[in-house]
Amino acid sequence: MRITKSKFVAGVQCVKRLYWQVHEPGLAAEPDAAAHAIMEQGREVGLLARLLFPGGVEVGNEGSFDQAIRVTRELVANPAVPAIFEGVFQHEGVLVRVDVLHRRADGRWRLVEVKSSTSVKEEHLDDVGIQYRVLSRCGLDIGSCCLAHVNRLYVFSNESFDPWRFFRIRNVTRKVEGLQPKLTFQLRAAFTVLSMPKAPDIAPGKHCTSPVMCEFFDCCNLPLPDDHIGYLPRLHASAEEALKELGVDSIGDIPEDFPLSERQRRACTSVQTGEPWYDIEGLRTELSTLKYPIYCMDFETINSCVPRFPGLHPYDQLPFQWSVHVLWEPGVELEHYEFLTTDASDPRHDFTASLCSALGESGSVVVYNQQFESQRLSELAAYLPEFTERIAKIQSRLWDLLPVIRNSVYHPASAGSYSLKYVLPALVPGITYDGMEVANGQNAGLAWESLVRGILDQPERDRVRRALLDYCGQDTFAIVRLLETLRLVKQS
Repeated sequence: MRITKSKFVAGVQCVKRLYWQVHEPGLAAEPDAAAHAIMEQGREVGLLARLLFPGGVEVGNEGSFDQAIRVTRELVANPAVPAIFEGVFQHEGVLVRVDVLHRRADGRWRLVEVKSSTSVKEEHLDDVGIQYRVLSRCGLDIGSCCLAHVNRLYVFSNESFDPWRFFRIRNVTRKVEGLQPKLTFQLRAAFTVLSMPKAPDIAPGKHCTSPVMCEFFDCCNLPLPDDHIGYLPRLHASAEEALKELGVDSIGDIPEDFPLSERQRRACTSVQTGEPWYDIEGLRTELSTLKYPIYCMDFETINSCVPRFPGLHPYDQLPFQWSVHVLWEPGVELEHYEFLTTDASDPRHDFTASLCSALGESGSVVVYNQQFESQRLSELAAYLPEFTERIAKIQSRLWDLLPVIRNSVYHPASAGSYSLKYVLPALVPGITYDGMEVANGQNAGLAWESLVRGILDQPERDRVRRALLDYCGQDTFAIVRLLETLRLVKQS
């Protein structure tokens, strides 16, 4: 039996995951668009890392693993090859592909693993460690093991991309060498599990989602009932464990004297009675501070690993779309304004100019999570100083609906979450994100990427553009309807 590096790393997370990957891969959930985007991001960063090693030769994916191993051996034996990309090695049933194998001046080899993260993580060491083990046992003299990760401080300019500033290369040789005894044990355990007639019985836990979400999550984690204690807001793991030790799984069975925070206790009472909870006085106080005209605002952004416009760092948020619903005064018909850039040019100037125009000079600007929008506005002001004063005035008018909901409202149907996607259908039945082609911020970013990369024909472009406008507009319309609902509660 032969396992790849990725399967070994999966087994480090959970040997049941390894077993299913090898013996029952059909049980896995299909990768969604976000998962595909992460894989594509990793591929893009891996290609950029090759710029650090000019003259390197790639071992292609064509043909069998055995053929790739033969090609790799030939490249290793050729002193004219300065670096090998995606070299394939095998030892005692473990197969690894190495991102970069760099031939040092002293004749030894430097093993380089490339990651799109901005730091070295614990799980990366297992990845590098198994490669070091296989290559060493294949007879290569590994002088150093390194991890190349993204430098969060890198700033893209109008000049050409600089891989030496984009990447940071960390020497992890000592840590990897120290892992070898543990890896020996883990390999034995992996092959033992794989020889079993059925998957091992392993209880669900943190390993189901960390360091990555397991593709077999639904096989081990059945949907929780609506009244499960896990739906209490911000319930600490120790408190959940204490409740389980008492034999309590349902919120309805939580003893009155069990220590909960004020917010958790009100959620508990709401679930137990089946009725929403409102702090009427708190709502009156907060809602009385709103000033007409009321602008309900939302942004959509994307945080690409590889920045594409001047002044951006890796993973900076780039705003590309906004929606604003305006209520000029009570009883007046709602108006809607929106912006979406649909080409590959830098959207920040047009985004900012059009937003400042739409928001006028006075009135409350209502958002759901002020920290996010305000931070994006600050970043825009830093890059576009001509808008600094106007942006500062907008920031002074921001009115955050999230803490109002969090402090003065709880609905049992929100399942312990204060996310707009949960709060909206709970408080405003009939309005939901279900069935929308773009239904969350991450999908919005992916949809926009497809729109501006020029890979869609015109009918597809029109469809994606419409889906993006519908989604962002739904967010601001949701804020409008939530405010209406809370005003009715206040009056009652």
